[in-house]
Amino acid sequence: MTPAATESRFDAILRRPAAPTGDDGWSFVVLPKTVSDAFPRRGRTSMQGTINGHAFQATLEPDGQLSHWFKVPAALMKAAGVAAGDSVTLEVSPAPDELEPAVPPELEEMLDASPPARASWDATTTIARIDWVHWIESAKQDKTRLKRVADAGDMLASGKKRVCCFDPSGYYSKSLNPPQEAK
Repeated sequence: MTPAATESRFDAILRRPAAPTGDDGWSFVVLPKTVSDAFPRRGRTSMQGTINGHAFQATLEPDGQLSHWFKVPAALMKAAGVAAGDSVTLEVSPAPDELEPAVPPELEEMLDASPPARASWDATTTIARIDWVHWIESAKQDKTRLKRVADAGDMLASGKKRVCCFDPSGYYSKSLNPPQEAK
């Protein structure tokens, strides 16, 4: 299937998060379910597209309802000439290749300290690495996050290449949602 065959066009409002983390200039978009259905996974997945004609790539996040949302960074909004609250036209499609996930610092430290874990990590697929990172980042508390990093180290060092028993869509566990919108 070619990217053009799965390209979707829709209009959306750039939503401002109620409790932004980090750079407070970002916004987000929740994909319509019909658009999300064109993507290969209900968990994190990569997309390419345009926002008001300006090209970008992004990682879609699961919304816990078998659909997706994505963060629109302030730099992308500036480049596209848009702001939170604006109506935008998006054309999106699955990226031909999944984007390599950013590895959290504590996971990187564990991988550097354990050659067997690093060997398994390097031997996994990009999708498997996305799921490992997502599992760690979806922890609500620092204590849980650190335990997951330690558990990942043990599992990877033993040769396990896929995280087990994790619902990357958030649908069954109801653990994932888009940000709350500012009023």
